[in-house]
Amino acid sequence: MDSGIGLLAAAAAVRRARPDADLVLSCDPDGMPWGPRTADDITARALACARAAAEREPDALIVACNTASVHALSVLRAELEPGLPVVGTVPAIKPAAATGGPVAVWATPATTGSPYQRRLIAEYADGAAVTEVPCHGLADAVESGEEAAVDAAVAAAAALTPPDVRAVVLGCTHYELVAERIRAAVRAPEPVLYGSADAVATQALRRIGVAPDPRAAPTGGLTVLAGGRPAELAAPARAYAEGRLLAASGAVRAG
Repeated sequence: MDSGIGLLAAAAAVRRARPDADLVLSCDPDGMPWGPRTADDITARALACARAAAEREPDALIVACNTASVHALSVLRAELEPGLPVVGTVPAIKPAAATGGPVAVWATPATTGSPYQRRLIAEYADGAAVTEVPCHGLADAVESGEEAAVDAAVAAAAALTPPDVRAVVLGCTHYELVAERIRAAVRAPEPVLYGSADAVATQALRRIGVAPDPRAAPTGGLTVLAGGRPAELAAPARAYAEGRLLAASGAVRAG
């Protein structure tokens, strides 16, 4: 679940690990982006998305959104666990800092400098130099699929990124969809990008006691819910490799 198509990266990671998994994508296009909203509003909208997904009786729920994980994860777990394992998304600051730094953390303007992100840096950076980079408009541009807007937002954030960084943390799930554009724009030589999708997928499978099996028969289906209503995969989703993988690898069920 996510406000929009930021969930594609985690969903695609699950699909690659288990081609036989049935996936339910629950999003809130009427309310996105969640970032500028109040914590109470974010929590209410995340609960609505989670409840819609839970009606399909999944084995696990991935909160594929950093903003929702910050504000709503405890509420979601209180309501849904232990019956439904809930897996949140946390920026990959710890593995990025293990490179020794310097590290740049790309995040939404609302998250950059927030007590939450500063706490993660203090806890996991392990002394590495960390620069917080606000990415104005990038999530919205990714959501709309407007390539010129994506390129402009990526270029603006890259200009704020020190040229000596060794690792870039993608602190919003939307950013993983344009990871290669980010890598190409950052001035540092061959920066390593750290997203959360693969780790989240691995954790979700672990929580339900299922091992990865990339060679499983590609029988998994895809159900899309928008505001709790059956929907088709959003057109901009197909502009990204993750969206195309999901659309091609399983029958899209609008209901």
